[in-house]
Amino acid sequence: MNATKAATTDRDTDSTVFGVIVAISFCHLLNDMMQSLLPAIYPNLKAELALSFSQVGLITLVYQMTASILQPLVGLYADKRPTPNALPGGTIFSLAGLLLLSVAHSYWLLLVGAALLGMGSSVFHPESSRVARMAAGQRHGLAQSMFQVGGNAGSALGPLAAAIVVVRWGQSSLAFFAMLALLSCAILWNVGQWYRHHGLARLHRGGAGGLALPTLPRRKVLGGVAILLALIFSKYVYLSSLTSYFTFYLIHRFGVSVDVAQIYLFVFLGAVALGTIAGGPLGDRFGRKYVIWFSILGALPFTLTLPHVGLFWTGPLIVAIGLILASAFPAIVVFAQELVPGKIGMISGLFFGFSFGMGGIGAAVLGEVADRAGIETVYAVCAWLPAIGLLAIFLPGRDRARG
Repeated sequence: MNATKAATTDRDTDSTVFGVIVAISFCHLLNDMMQSLLPAIYPNLKAELALSFSQVGLITLVYQMTASILQPLVGLYADKRPTPNALPGGTIFSLAGLLLLSVAHSYWLLLVGAALLGMGSSVFHPESSRVARMAAGQRHGLAQSMFQVGGNAGSALGPLAAAIVVVRWGQSSLAFFAMLALLSCAILWNVGQWYRHHGLARLHRGGAGGLALPTLPRRKVLGGVAILLALIFSKYVYLSSLTSYFTFYLIHRFGVSVDVAQIYLFVFLGAVALGTIAGGPLGDRFGRKYVIWFSILGALPFTLTLPHVGLFWTGPLIVAIGLILASAFPAIVVFAQELVPGKIGMISGLFFGFSFGMGGIGAAVLGEVADRAGIETVYAVCAWLPAIGLLAIFLPGRDRARG
């Protein structure tokens, strides 16, 4: 009887709970869509409050600081003291931030609203990534891909929602989107109940920890994490060059209209979403290292070619770059979680926070490069960033794949 019960428990632990993963992926969509509304109101804020570009930049800095630096701290706390109610509780920060931004008519209130919005993201990402790990069973890469593609979809829908609603009805319309935080809170409350009654049990039985890499000396573990962060740097700085400045590049170099440039950007973002979906399952099947190698370094021939081709070949190249480059992140996060077992929340927060921070810093630095040396120089320089993927040769430990 005990043996039968143990076998049933093992099967339950190894199973993938798709309902939970879909729920947190949808909430990831809502979260990232709400977060992306902040930049959408910058033109309104700048005009109504007579803000300088430096003041607008400070709003972004405050948001990025709370949205990125706090994430590993939240994750570390959750590793030591699991808090299922943090999932719905974190949405309250986003709700408060959007409501405050919808009525803020002083600069300091804008900064407080941006900070609250960032705090909501800081609580959501590490805890939700942790739940994805709990619900994954043995399909850790697939769970991370499903979770992350929700965020990609939300980031893509945010500007569209802003164009339809915020541009038409102004800053006060952010209060409407704040209601989405209540929907997310309701869903995450139910996820939190699963977390409390089933997720923690799976964690204690080892199901959420998955297949850890062999025990390694602290020096090698830290070195491995540093290499993975360097790969995140190369990925997100290059991605920020496309998401922030690609439309300007197309307009400047090929003389296309704004509408055509936006279509190219939409195609690229679609390729990024597909790459994110594919990266996790491929890592489960063939091993994380192979996906990391292919995803980061495999994009290099395409990024080097992009600045030298005409408009016709630009489309296929950005599709290839988006597909290949985006498949890295799920594999990198899962590899890091396996490299540092027992610190799922901290690792998730560290990597999500670092990716946010690098995207923001990269956009600022590349903007300066574009002002000083021209927009085409941005892509000539960034074309070499995937070469950082060569560092993957130094990643420690044996990789694992499912047969």
